[in-house]
Amino acid sequence: MSRSPQSSRNEPTAPPGVERGVSVVIPVKDRVPEMRRQLRSLHRAARNCPEPVEVVVVDDSAPAAAAAHRAACAQYGARYVRGPRHVGAKRNLGVRHARHDLLLFTDSDCRVPEDLITRYAARLRASGDEVAGVTGPVLVEPGESAFFRVMSRSYLLLGDLTRPLHHERVSWGAGANTAVKRVAFDAVGGFPEDSPMPIGGEDLHLGLLLTDAGYALLAEPEAVVTHDTSVADTLGAVAYRFTTYGRSEQWLCVAHPHRRRFVLNTVSALAVTAAVGLATARRTGGRSLLAVPAVAAALVAVKTPGRLGDDRGPRALAESVACAAIETLFDGAAFVTALRMRRPDLLFTGFRAPNEADYQPVAPSRAEPVAA
Repeated sequence: MSRSPQSSRNEPTAPPGVERGVSVVIPVKDRVPEMRRQLRSLHRAARNCPEPVEVVVVDDSAPAAAAAHRAACAQYGARYVRGPRHVGAKRNLGVRHARHDLLLFTDSDCRVPEDLITRYAARLRASGDEVAGVTGPVLVEPGESAFFRVMSRSYLLLGDLTRPLHHERVSWGAGANTAVKRVAFDAVGGFPEDSPMPIGGEDLHLGLLLTDAGYALLAEPEAVVTHDTSVADTLGAVAYRFTTYGRSEQWLCVAHPHRRRFVLNTVSALAVTAAVGLATARRTGGRSLLAVPAVAAALVAVKTPGRLGDDRGPRALAESVACAAIETLFDGAAFVTALRMRRPDLLFTGFRAPNEADYQPVAPSRAEPVAA
């Protein structure tokens, strides 16, 4: 169901000095080669846009990488700003330095198509006041490693990036590929700066602030941003993502308590099983501890079919089992975060993502035929 801004809310206006145009804001830390490729792609896209375009890079790299980023910004005409570690805070700082009334957010390890800025500017200019922004899919470059094949089966890792392919409107957009009107961004206060990890969850939180305020976020399925393969090609990279997402999930549950739901957290279930096994170990001669690997295997087995897809061969099965096992890193991070927050009530809950069907526009009803 589509929603429009509440009539009691006064429409915000752009702050003084803001000009018509598009400001692209990119947070970065290290990733020097990736940032240079992104600046090159944005430079091409900016030349195609009939409106003024600026690129603002907000960086907290160490001195050597920071010097390289400054040089790349000078080469491609971008503005360089030193910023904090937190990605939400970086993006907010970039907006404060931005000159224009449309804001495009993307990431350093991505590349934009040549028509992206033009496409988004035209879509937002043609939209009404109820529209806050527009977002497109982020597609990860295919990797060649066996590990990448395993993790390409993970919706938890990659699935949310493709939601704009399947809906006319969405409840939130990935920070790697979302453009918003500055007045709407300012009206809800921008990105959060208090999440427990430097990245993760800030884009979802912003989307919910906008849609809960009555704004619409349009989907643009052809506005595809390409993410490099590093997000899913090594265990270290995936472990960092899942740790980040798991911690951010608990923060989102606290920030949006009405979106909590029961979740059978694998690590929480194993902790309970282990506690019971230890308590009864003397009575059972230690056999009760065998329940821990048995429960672990059962939980992974339950999650495996959802990662198989259409391929039911032996390799697909092995990859799906491995994917489900690696995804327990997410549950582990959520478990540890609940303990650190002293919130045992979060051990078996998770964040319930919005139902995108609720955000689709309502088709106009047909007029009743007039009787002859």
